[in-house]
Parts: sequence; structure tokens; C-alpha cells
Amino acid sequence: MLLYAWNETPATSPATLDDIENSPSLDALLASVLTRLMQNRLRIGLGRSYINEQQTLKGIRGRLLFTESLKRQAFERGQAVCEFQLYSLNVPKNQIVRSTLARLVKTGQFGPDPARAEALRHSLRRLVRDLDGVDLVELKPAFIRRQQLGRNDRDYRLMLAICELLLQRQMPADAAGNQRLPGLNRADLVMYKIYERFVANFYQLHLPHWEVTPQKRLGWHAKHTNPYLPSLQPDLLLREKSTGRLVVLDTKFTASSLVKGQWGNLSFDSGHLYQLYTYLKTQEHVSEQHRKASGILLYPATAQPLVSERITFQEQTLRIEMVDLCQPWQEIEKSLLDIIG
Repeated sequence: MLLYAWNETPATSPATLDDIENSPSLDALLASVLTRLMQNRLRIGLGRSYINEQQTLKGIRGRLLFTESLKRQAFERGQAVCEFQLYSLNVPKNQIVRSTLARLVKTGQFGPDPARAEALRHSLRRLVRDLDGVDLVELKPAFIRRQQLGRNDRDYRLMLAICELLLQRQMPADAAGNQRLPGLNRADLVMYKIYERFVANFYQLHLPHWEVTPQKRLGWHAKHTNPYLPSLQPDLLLREKSTGRLVVLDTKFTASSLVKGQWGNLSFDSGHLYQLYTYLKTQEHVSEQHRKASGILLYPATAQPLVSERITFQEQTLRIEMVDLCQPWQEIEKSLLDIIG
């Protein structure tokens, strides 16, 4: 699931099935993959880029900073403060990876086996030393997302995605001392986005005869505009190229597709159904295909039995489907493909 969320596939991933099966924790798996990627990058050479450097020199290089030279009384010493560009490996993408590795040494949770955990920490420490010359920086999700990578930086794209996930997992918890704020589960927030991206990237890769559009913004088509209307943005809009058939799919990473009512009865989550029904009804006048579109709520399977239900309204169908992510990978692929049909 993580591989597809990062636009990778099991065939192209640096993580082998042994890595995945034998990792005692998520931190251990991510640390192993990140270590392997950076070791490969060190063998071929770290990515470099031009950075702005400011130094006091005996001579002129690049742009002379006249005012700054006067402030530092550099001219009296036969020097000048200059700003120039330097082709360096001390660039943000390398700084992010090194800082993440150093952070993992201190905070990584690598499973119950002390010897195995210490061996992984030793590999991380050695790699941090190998990256000497690259600064340690403060890590923030926005800083990681802002990095612009070139077409030859595929490995860095995966490394930065791992760094962001590790950072989100290790951000300060909603607890202080013995007091804990209720209602916030950071793991669920992270996994919700991973699940959403996994499904989107899986269908984009495996449905060549469909046009798969993630996060497509839909219009309300109201008679009068209203600035307070929320945006209509389903997780996925799928259109079959040959027939024009439309499917609106929303992923829901929740513990159950059923909720308990006031009197203890089980029912589908009304908020999820209303949301999907709104996506379909607001678009039905756009075309014949929109009028006959179907909607899918896709849940991960939990302890309850798998659910596959259909609710038909006139010519539109709402479907509630579940995929068991504990199955072998081949079965997960088949289940996801069968859902679209």
C-alpha cells in the first residue's frame, strides 16, 4: 500500500518482500528502505545543486556586497564580502534525508529485539557520518513538500516521501505528562491519506482503458452562486474510455462501514452516504453518462465480515465495498479490480 501511495510498484521498489515481511515495525521498514536508497545514491554520487554562498574573500568573486563589506570593515583588511553560487551537495534534499536519519537514531521504534534494533541504529549512525558536510536542519512537512526535484531524482522523490511519513508519525503527540487530549489519532490521520493515495495510484496504473482523475473538483450547478457552499471533490472520478461510463469513488479509512444508532441498531454511515449521493445528484443533468453514474464507498476490511451492498436510486447506484488489506498482495489486486468490474 505504501509503495503505490509513493507512485512505486512492488516490481520497482527498493524494498523486497523479505524486508516487508520481516520488519518488526513500520519504523524499521521505512528506515531500512531509506537506508538502502541513500546507500545506492552514495555509490553513484549525491545530488548536487547551485546554492547562494556568502563569504569574506581576499579578492572579488561573484557579486560584491559593498555595504556588508563596510559594516565588517573588510576593505581595511584587504578583503571583500562577496555572494556567489556554489555547486554543492549541501542542498535541502540531502539535508532532509540526513536530518531524518539522525532523528531515527534517537526516536525510531525498531521492534522488541534489542540486538536487531541496535544493528539498525548502527547502520543509521554510519550513514549519518557518511553524509558529513550536509547540514542538519529543522524538519517540517511543508519544507519537505516544497522541494522541487528533477526527472533524474526518482530515488529522492521516494526518500522525501518516506521522510515526510516518518516526520508525521513522530510529530509531538497530543499528550503532556499524564494528561491526554481525546479524539485525535495521528496514526489514523496519516493512514487515511496513504489509503486514499494508494487506491488512486493503483487504479491509475492498472486501468489503462479508464480515465482516472483524483481529487477532481465538481460544480454545484446552482442557479445562484453562494460563497459558503463547500467544495465538491471526490477522491476519484473514473470514466471508461470506450463507453463513457462514470464511477465516483470515495475512500473511507474508518474502523467500520457500519455505525451503531441510538437504539443499538447498525446502519451505514449517513454522512458518507449523503456525501456520495450529493456528488452524483449535482452532476446528473450534465450528460447522459452523469445521469447513470454510479458511486462507490470503499472501506478497508476490519474484524467484521466483508460488505458488498448496492442501493439503487432511479438510474444511479450507490455501492458500499470493502477490501481486505491483510490478504496476499495478489488477492488485494484482484479485489480492487473486481470492484470496478
